[in-house]
Amino acid sequence: MRKKLPEWIKRGIIDTESTRTVRKILKERSLNTVCESARCPNKGECFSQKTATFLIMGDVCTRNCKFCGVKKGMPQPVSQNEPESIAEAVVKLELDYIVITSVTRDDLKDGGAAHFAKVISALKNIKKDLKVEVLTPDFQGDYHALSVVLDASPDVFNHNIETVKRLYPEVRNMADYQRSLNLIAYSKRNYPHIHTKSGFMAGLGESFEEIKELLADLHHHNCDIITAGQYIQPTALSREVSRYLTPEEFEEINKAAISTGIKQAFCSPLARSSYRAGELAGKNL
Repeated sequence: MRKKLPEWIKRGIIDTESTRTVRKILKERSLNTVCESARCPNKGECFSQKTATFLIMGDVCTRNCKFCGVKKGMPQPVSQNEPESIAEAVVKLELDYIVITSVTRDDLKDGGAAHFAKVISALKNIKKDLKVEVLTPDFQGDYHALSVVLDASPDVFNHNIETVKRLYPEVRNMADYQRSLNLIAYSKRNYPHIHTKSGFMAGLGESFEEIKELLADLHHHNCDIITAGQYIQPTALSREVSRYLTPEEFEEINKAAISTGIKQAFCSPLARSSYRAGELAGKNL
């Protein structure tokens, strides 16, 4: 049985002309967003501000992470028109900062790295001063694939660690904790001008000591920015919430992150990887 949401987690439905405009632009171009696919609680707020996090390479993931609401199975072929369609949508929405993420595509030889690069290039070509953040899968630890993405010069490279090391076998059984950390370290070592970022969820059964160890690991692997938010069970088949942390507990996580040496942290119950991403990246780093 799903635990009842505390009051500080609940979000009302936002239906405005802006949210309808965003949905119309996305539908006309057959574009996916992680806002809808992952059932993000901030979707209404972001859409009302005419922004969204684009989900590329379809809406079906090849992995079976127990926390995620994205559909799982065998994806469709990648749309070759997607980079241009996203660029057109960004112009229509008059965005200055955009986050591009994807489902994990282990069925593709490069994990979709070349497609990420095409999307970044299309965005940079259509609007020179646009800031682009990419939130990528782990490419199965393939540094060549990661380099293809980073060579396209995103402004921020984000790869989510998602949870503490102990819970990986239960929560991310097809991923690897150290592999994810190594991707962040590789990016900063070889592309020092690109900000590094990662995020994780609280409420999956971790202890505060394990969170502090996670933060220390992220700092040790040269992560500039971190986000932490409350895990909310997306479907009846997903992992149950262990507990709901209070806003005060998230403030303690935020303080722990900064004291560890991480440059920027955004930790709150409704914080998500791409929530207010432009605002966070725009701070002094």
